[in-house]
Amino acid sequence: MNTTALRQKILDLAIHGKLVKQDPTDENAAVLLEKIRAGKEKKIASGELKRDKNDSYIFIGD
Repeated sequence: MNTTALRQKILDLAIHGKLVKQDPTDENAAVLLEKIRAGKEKKIASGELKRDKNDSYIFIGD
């Protein structure tokens, strides 16, 4: 196996979460994004953070 093929295989395994054991306490990505969004909104409401002029692509459509 050449280095290019090896690199591609490692990337494929990483994308599919096969390189390390899954932590059962890890949260779903949607839950994590909602926590980030809520924390950001709380900081905006308290004046600690200004609202972005351009929304992040992650939050568009929410």
